[in-house]
Amino acid sequence: MRIGITCGDPAGIGPEIALAASMAEAREPGLHFVLIGDHVQLLRIAQLRSPAELPDAISFEPDPSNQGSPGQWTRSSASSCAAMRWLEHGARLCMAGKLDALVTGPVSKEGIIDAGWTTFRGQTEHLTALAGASDTVMMLLGDDDRGRWIRVSLATVHIPIRAVPDALTADAVELAIRRSSEACALLGLARARIGVCGLNPHAGEGGKIGDEEIRIVRPAVEACRARGLDVEGPLAADTLFHQAIRGDFDAVVAMYHDQGLAPMKLAAFDNGVNWTLGLPFIRTSPDHGTAFDIAGRGKADPSSMRAAIRLAVRLARKRDTCAG
Repeated sequence: MRIGITCGDPAGIGPEIALAASMAEAREPGLHFVLIGDHVQLLRIAQLRSPAELPDAISFEPDPSNQGSPGQWTRSSASSCAAMRWLEHGARLCMAGKLDALVTGPVSKEGIIDAGWTTFRGQTEHLTALAGASDTVMMLLGDDDRGRWIRVSLATVHIPIRAVPDALTADAVELAIRRSSEACALLGLARARIGVCGLNPHAGEGGKIGDEEIRIVRPAVEACRARGLDVEGPLAADTLFHQAIRGDFDAVVAMYHDQGLAPMKLAAFDNGVNWTLGLPFIRTSPDHGTAFDIAGRGKADPSSMRAAIRLAVRLARKRDTCAG
């Protein structure tokens, strides 16, 4: 099984956590990790002289640009461009069947936009367009220090808060519910009970504090119930996440980015994983940013990257089992 790992922005912590996590996870038999990044930088981080000194379970994928490897990086348009090259190359390897899954390192949205990708909103959206997919959903998941899981899918992703009410549609909410239910099955959960947040405080108070719950969210929930899905909502978000983490729900559908990610990261900041549902290949990612301020200082925690790798391996094995 070949798992690709893109190093993200080489000026951030991506390369060091990619290397540390793959070294830690490579002890499991039957796995091979392909690091997609600057091999000179990675060798320096590993304090090795050549790729031949790496464990057999780890290899480097050459930079597709043939521009050479500078080894040393600062935050710049060059580092953002490198991150994009590696991301796209990893996706193409997956689509060509040369990788069984892709784990993507953290990138800087600001840096990528400044480098010329003016419509870039995130790796999820970019991979969706690159793969020609249309029905993808972002799910974030992780467990707290008591082993309690929280899984959150988003009806809208990287857009300004003021744009959320106009962007929110019943189709988007319904898609997030369906993908969440499918994800529970892929994870092998015994059930797939989905709780759906309202957009407004107190889920709109019956239309007294906004009517999106009545016009958009409730019809989507009812449509999914008609399909036989176990779903409840719209529910007040300030209590739904408490219910989810105590086990009443297996996944939550949030209406916008921070509504879902704030409670998820509160519970599982160190081991949260971003999983793109609906791509034609498996893609996971650590649920944190580039952390430019601590890059290269030996402070980066690879826990989230390790969790992302483990989930990618788990999903790839399940897919292979089902195919067999």
